[in-house]
Amino acid sequence: MNVSNLEDSAFKNSKNPVIYVVSDMYGDMAENIVKSITSQLNINSVEIRKVTFKGNHKTIIEVISEAKQQQAIIAFTLVKTKLRESLMQTATEENVIAIDLAGPLFIKIQQLLSQTPSSNQMSDEYYRKIKAIDFTIQYDDGKDPKGILEADIVLLGVSRTSKTPLSQYLAYRGLKVVNVPLLPEVDPPKELFLVPASKCVGLSIKSETLIKFRKERLKSLGLSADGTYASTERIEKELDYFEEVVKRIGCPVVDVSDQAIEESGDLIFDMFHGKGSK
Repeated sequence: MNVSNLEDSAFKNSKNPVIYVVSDMYGDMAENIVKSITSQLNINSVEIRKVTFKGNHKTIIEVISEAKQQQAIIAFTLVKTKLRESLMQTATEENVIAIDLAGPLFIKIQQLLSQTPSSNQMSDEYYRKIKAIDFTIQYDDGKDPKGILEADIVLLGVSRTSKTPLSQYLAYRGLKVVNVPLLPEVDPPKELFLVPASKCVGLSIKSETLIKFRKERLKSLGLSADGTYASTERIEKELDYFEEVVKRIGCPVVDVSDQAIEESGDLIFDMFHGKGSK
């Protein structure tokens, strides 16, 4: 990341901030990441400008020039190392903030596994994961139940059962994931009953653990930990409803009460590939 003059950047003081999203393929992933972040920060004024890069270095210069004029920042996913380095170097020279969304992760995993895949292997695996991540972000938190029909795995659970981080963990392993929040006041999407039960996984949790998680969440929001959201009565009601739905679907259930995201994610991944018991 080029952050040499981050504190002095005009971007943070801009009335109409702009973020350029640059990608050579599957730019929706980068766009959805940026949208997810701005949404979490409750920033609605940011304009996102998507640029599909097709191998012409001239495009890099043009985008950086526009970003500089607009006092914008750049978020990008570029597969080829030379292109990533070229963009970062040019951005640094022009004093434009550029953020590599995928390169560091790919490089670190490659180093840890001591593997140097061929260009075709890298592209196929990279793009498969990019597609999975893009899909998972797009259908996070039950945004569109139609995604259930296209997903590899559908995670079901009440609030604070790690649905989103588990979805992202599985997506990084190449699986398209949809997570669906369950609330007693809302009927479950009809699509849940149109797909094989083996595609769905319920995320159960102990009531005392859920109470703790929800109280912590309320405190982090500056709210009273004694709110209805974290009350025993409310949580028991939601968990009972969860049991009703998963029994109706007939899907396997994973208890996430005392497990790290990686542990639960690996268990679900193995279940999907037929290595674990249901």
